Amino acid sequence: MTIPFFKANLDVIKPYALMDLDDTLFQTQRKIDAWDLPTAEAENLVCATVNKQNEPLSFMSQRQASFFNWLLASTDLIVVTARDRSEIKRVKLPFDSWQVLTHGAIILMADGQLLSKWQQHMYDKLAPLQDKLNQLSELFASHSKSEQSQLVFTPHIDCFNNGSVEEELTIYLAIKHAQKDHQALVDLAKQLPALIRDFEQDFYVHVNANNLAILPHAVHKHHAVQFLLDNHLDHQRPSFGFGDSLADLPFLQLLDWYGMPSRGQIHDHYQS
Repeated sequence: MTIPFFKANLDVIKPYALMDLDDTLFQTQRKIDAWDLPTAEAENLVCATVNKQNEPLSFMSQRQASFFNWLLASTDLIVVTARDRSEIKRVKLPFDSWQVLTHGAIILMADGQLLSKWQQHMYDKLAPLQDKLNQLSELFASHSKSEQSQLVFTPHIDCFNNGSVEEELTIYLAIKHAQKDHQALVDLAKQLPALIRDFEQDFYVHVNANNLAILPHAVHKHHAVQFLLDNHLDHQRPSFGFGDSLADLPFLQLLDWYGMPSRGQIHDHYQS
């Protein structure tokens, strides 16, 4: 068998680019300052997200904006993010392909509609855990109301169709520290397995910067990306991705190539 040599072909097949968002493509001013990002002078910044009051919250450096423009023009850009359906609306960037949201619990098609087969799968996984998630929610909600508490607790909830019935389910629980005390969240994570029976059988915990998430094992970016690769994406097209968090690594390792920004949790982990 004779194998031909490579010949340049200008009819480019766009690769899939599966991209985490926060701290990968943009970040808050606090992190820009802490990381001393290049081309992030005030006159070079581009607003990427807003807060609930519609005020600028996260920004792209000039290099990040150029990178994002290249991704839009050259790839089929697929969002893979912890943001939920409400939070993704505060990202002021154009997306026109698949979106993997809420740590993988939600998959939106290019037209913005829910991928129904995945939603049924997630309903089947999440419904049996609602009692435990509600129990944990009550514990943290009660604790966060005390005057001494520095914890800010948020349950992430969405609607899932079970046949013809639409039902609200808690997907995961998020905790921040009011004073952005990362070590306090690390210490809290170590205490969580003692809160309810069989905690580690049903849940895992992820801590990154000022974010602690308690997630069912069924909720993971890896699972959702694997489902897309197996059932909806073209196997002949190459794929690559970027993410900043250790929780991104499992989905990135499904792709042909992957990388990380030069600041963030993965970078810090392998630098230490």
